[in-house]
Amino acid sequence: MGLLNPLYDAVSWIIVQFHKLFSPIFGKDSGWAWGLSIVCLVVLIRICLIPLFVKQIRATRNMQILQPKIKEIQNRYKNDKERQSQEMMKLYKETGTNPLSSCLPILVQMPFFFALFHVLNRVSQGRTVGVLTQDLVDSAKNAHIFGAPLAAKFTDSAAKIASLDADLTTVRIVTVVMILLMSASQFITQRQLMVKNTDPAAMASNPFAQQQKILMYVFPIMFAVFGVNFPVGVLLYWLTTNIWTMGQQLYVIQRNPTPGSLAFQARQERLAEKAKKKGKVLTPEGKVVDAAEYEAKLAEEKERAAKRTQPSRTTKAKRKTGGGTQGQPAQRPAVKGSTARTPPSGSNGSAAAEEGSDAAEREAGNRPRSPRNQAQSRKNQGRKKS
Repeated sequence: MGLLNPLYDAVSWIIVQFHKLFSPIFGKDSGWAWGLSIVCLVVLIRICLIPLFVKQIRATRNMQILQPKIKEIQNRYKNDKERQSQEMMKLYKETGTNPLSSCLPILVQMPFFFALFHVLNRVSQGRTVGVLTQDLVDSAKNAHIFGAPLAAKFTDSAAKIASLDADLTTVRIVTVVMILLMSASQFITQRQLMVKNTDPAAMASNPFAQQQKILMYVFPIMFAVFGVNFPVGVLLYWLTTNIWTMGQQLYVIQRNPTPGSLAFQARQERLAEKAKKKGKVLTPEGKVVDAAEYEAKLAEEKERAAKRTQPSRTTKAKRKTGGGTQGQPAQRPAVKGSTARTPPSGSNGSAAAEEGSDAAEREAGNRPRSPRNQAQSRKNQGRKKS
């Protein structure tokens, strides 16, 4: 326990400083003075944890993106656990992802949570702890919030509750209400994270998303089970941190949602509507630019694309029929014995006709003969000799 004494001193010192601030307003022994001191302790801790919260958001998104690759590695090296671990560590190193980053805010808060639990337990026993003197311990012990002492628990006996100058029924009602509020706030936080800030297409095939969905129901049950063993002051601490987390998560979802999620689509629509009122447009890249400039740019790109023409190609059918290039009439090949049809325009037309006839004869002479034509030719040559 000696190792945790510095933490007890730190928690009790912070509470005492806030108690000094609220005592002139609510009174030294007021439950609100001590209760608001606990709330301010939560706010101070959560402000210090904002950088870790940002890392948690990034780590959670990276893990969602990497799930297909992680699953592929697990399937590929399912019989070689050592190689599987090496490949996983290599993937995390290449992408700069740390799976433990998503747990950092909770891990950092836990020591303060247990320190506050220990401080309130000592207060309920009337014993000094940390920087709390006996006068401050007596003041905190007599502090009530909603009729329940800050040091009282749901499982306390009627005699112990009576020693704290309170009613057992009142204490149990207050603790049950606080536990229900804790569970509800935790459920709402997880649900808005799953429904609004997760890509619906990845929900079915993403094991990490399925785990988050299970935790959405597990955490509230855990709060209900363990909450009955915590003092009212600790429940107040827990409820405050849950409400802070819910508000912080809502802010992140609205300002920086996960791409592809419902919150991302809603944000794009809000930005587009806001840009439209200012005479601007939202580009697919998420940039807000002047509407006239954007339309001019689109028109220029469209015109540039229209000018890009592909070179014309002669089809196989045109090559067989002697077709030329586009815009020129197809020419039929000359056959043996035929003459080229040219307009009778003097000597030029006659010369062109003779040249076309000679070309046709040469082409016919070079053309390979069919077996039937070869036999007919030999028969004709035999008749001439006879």
